[in-house]
Amino acid sequence: MGGQYKITGDKYPRMRPARRRGRFAVAAVACVTVLGLLGWGTLQLIDVFTGGDKASAIGAGADCRTTVAKASPSPAAVAVPKPAQVTVNVLNATTRGGLAQKTADELKKRGFRVGDVGNAPKEYDKKVKGAGVLLGPAASLKSALPVLGTQLPGAERRGEAARKGTAVDLIIGDGFRELARRADADAALARLSAPRTTTAAEKKSC
Repeated sequence: MGGQYKITGDKYPRMRPARRRGRFAVAAVACVTVLGLLGWGTLQLIDVFTGGDKASAIGAGADCRTTVAKASPSPAAVAVPKPAQVTVNVLNATTRGGLAQKTADELKKRGFRVGDVGNAPKEYDKKVKGAGVLLGPAASLKSALPVLGTQLPGAERRGEAARKGTAVDLIIGDGFRELARRADADAALARLSAPRTTTAAEKKSC
């Protein structure tokens, strides 16, 4: 170029202002800072809703221990005697004759001891509307009466605190038809006598 626009010296004029590079650098830093803050905030929200402490512990290689509870036998729900250890008085509270003796004979075949056989006492005679009443000392509610109850599931069970001895009564009521089938009674007795076992359970804790 010549004339009044002639360039002299060894430096050339800049085509762009120097200030723009500084603006770009500031804008870039600001963008990175904003993105970093957004990412950190997102992680905090995830921790709040998903339980970040556990997740981070697992991610860091935390040791998750597995504990197994082995099955172990526990005592039977009811400490019950065998039928041969139960003495039963069979008493008829109905107007049907011979019912007490017939029932007593069947109980004897099933292994029970039979005591008195006859009519029910006055307070029960013709006053039992259901299948029957199983009556005994208070302690028999958790021993002899459950065993006898396997033979007549629909009977009511009653314990008398003042009653002495260990014998129990089967008082036959108007709703009585017959004892439970022997196979069903034996199965109920087996369930009553069987001890319970706790099932194996596996638990994981971190």
